[in-house]
Amino acid sequence: MSTPALAVDAAGLCRRYGRRWALVDVSLQAPPGCVVMVTGRNGSGKSTLLRILSTAIRPDRGTARVAGFDVRRQTDAVRRRVALLSHHSYLYEALTALENLEVAARFVGVPAGREALEERLAAVNLADRADDPVSTFSAGMRKRLSLARTLLRDSAVVMLDEPYGQLDPPGFRLVDRIVGSLRDRGVAVLVATHLLERGASLADLGVILEAGRLVWSGPAAELPSRARLDPDGEGGA
Repeated sequence: MSTPALAVDAAGLCRRYGRRWALVDVSLQAPPGCVVMVTGRNGSGKSTLLRILSTAIRPDRGTARVAGFDVRRQTDAVRRRVALLSHHSYLYEALTALENLEVAARFVGVPAGREALEERLAAVNLADRADDPVSTFSAGMRKRLSLARTLLRDSAVVMLDEPYGQLDPPGFRLVDRIVGSLRDRGVAVLVATHLLERGASLADLGVILEAGRLVWSGPAAELPSRARLDPDGEGGA
């Protein structure tokens, strides 16, 4: 199959939790190799949008194709081509860093040899902690391990939900390098973050959500002047 013109092509996405609409008529298009910064206050719908596009949840209305496949009807095909970093780690506390990657590698069907996985840990500066249990890790180390797990296989679309959370300045620079490397390989990257200046310097396209609605989209460089968010905010719907 030829490479689709759009890595992400979503139109009119809506999602409701009980009586509250978390997303209302959100549309988004991104070609391969495009970095999209998705921003907004807590509860604006950032995580919900990424979870729909990664098939973790289904939209109530609207359509979306990711890597050329329909998120409703072709969920398995989408999941084979998408990687999602959630702002929850979902790591196995009792297992070592290496064992966590071994479990994840088997799940996604990539080679799980020690040497290859140690290279993944080295890429996030955790090589010296490969055999330590995750229960001994700091929050920043857990985020680095989660990043390594997210990037175990080559994906057409990578979605990073608050990737800078819990990280120190060297960790920020690590995320920046990862995003730049993915873009250079033609991967579409969606980054949900409150860090406007940092995201704007990396991204091509910026999107602002407010109460589940897309209120602005345009060049990412314009985001700091377009959005005024709580700089300490984390997570959100």
